[in-house]
Amino acid sequence: MIADATASHGAGSPVPVQTRNERFASTDVSAFPPVTGREAGWKLTPVDALQGLIAGELDGGRYELGIETTEGAEVTWVGRDDARIGTAGIPEDRAAANAWSSFQEALLVRLTGEEPSSTTLIRSAFGPTARGAHTIVDAKAFSRGVVVLDNRGSAQLAENVEILVGDGADVTVVTVQDWADEAKHVANHFAQVGRDAHLKHVVVSFGGGVVRVNPSVTLAGSGADGDLLGVYFADAAQHLESQVFLFHEADHTKGRVEYRGALQGEGAHTVWIGDVLIGPDATGTDSYEQNRNLVLTDGTRADSVPNLEIETGDIAGAGHASATGRFDDEQLFYLQARGIPEEVARRLVVRGFLSSIVQKIGVPALEVRLQDAIEAELAGEAR
Repeated sequence: MIADATASHGAGSPVPVQTRNERFASTDVSAFPPVTGREAGWKLTPVDALQGLIAGELDGGRYELGIETTEGAEVTWVGRDDARIGTAGIPEDRAAANAWSSFQEALLVRLTGEEPSSTTLIRSAFGPTARGAHTIVDAKAFSRGVVVLDNRGSAQLAENVEILVGDGADVTVVTVQDWADEAKHVANHFAQVGRDAHLKHVVVSFGGGVVRVNPSVTLAGSGADGDLLGVYFADAAQHLESQVFLFHEADHTKGRVEYRGALQGEGAHTVWIGDVLIGPDATGTDSYEQNRNLVLTDGTRADSVPNLEIETGDIAGAGHASATGRFDDEQLFYLQARGIPEEVARRLVVRGFLSSIVQKIGVPALEVRLQDAIEAELAGEAR
């Protein structure tokens, strides 16, 4: 297991990080200073609500879960000495390091079949105990499959998820945060994508009080392809956050990052930070990231920060975009002019806005469930 990976400066160093992949990283929680909320990676997060996960004691034992899987995939527990642990990435913040220091066994999802497989992990029995967890998705070369982390119920959870996508593999990993209102969830996902392989990574956040899911994907093999998608709906007093990092390390890689969210209710807060780094060896890269937010009521706040670093001049293209706004009056007028009541028209606009992401997930049953969840959010119904 990798212990740490320091750049030219350690955690808390006054020397500024010059490029995104130079951040201090370690699996040792004691290597990180206390989190105050003034740090660059935490300044938009309600850290006081998460201190139990950032610095508190975590139960790292096995937990109950439901497993639904098809041929070509298997699920098992492995020890901390498993050689795969630490190969996709290691923590860059104290909460991730706390989870890493705490887990006793990792849950392994292994994909081996060239015919598409499907695995759903239903995690609804964490309860009120603060927990630390570790999951590995190991997709062998040329394997194909979908893995869904279906999170429900109450939880106080800090976790790390490692995703290893072998050469020529085609994998979709979806994490669904449909937690109860009081839940707190801090997750870091690390992925390494091999040669001519494809990873679709989807973050869906509707439930929970404070939810922070940060994917970090490295396109490590020539011709690797990454689609990083996200959809979220924040209600009153709810905080939903994703800090996304896409690293084009190898040549002729392609990356698309698209997150969309809606906000309604006093105190609803969303945070999206998108970092794309095109490394010096990533010639022929094609990359684009965007975040769009739809504000439905007063009293909400959407922070959206796209960042792009390019370290080679030989690329196919790169760009980024961010937009936050209210309803498009022209769309509403068009619908109302055709006899659709205003309230129905507003719902149609929001559904269409978020459905553009939902329809890309590629799991029909989950897509239907999420469409229903969007309807419930718009109606203000408890789910």
